[in-house]
Amino acid sequence: MRGRGLALAAGYRMGQRQAEEQAAQQQMAPQMQAAPAPAPAAAPPTEDLTAKIERLAALHQSGALTDEEFAAAKQKILG
Repeated sequence: MRGRGLALAAGYRMGQRQAEEQAAQQQMAPQMQAAPAPAPAAAPPTEDLTAKIERLAALHQSGALTDEEFAAAKQKILG
């Protein structure tokens, strides 16, 4: 009988340990979810590039920029 009692006590302790580990994991879960993932390197916004080129085109059409100046500025924006 003594061996069986020891086995029951050991099983009880294992169950307690598992319960404690689960409680610790549950406490950590909200902290891990709250931390946002790092954002990937963002590409330049297309709208911004489009707006810049439209402004250049308006300056070109108004005569404020020559063909060469417009082409150079547009190439600089586009990279």
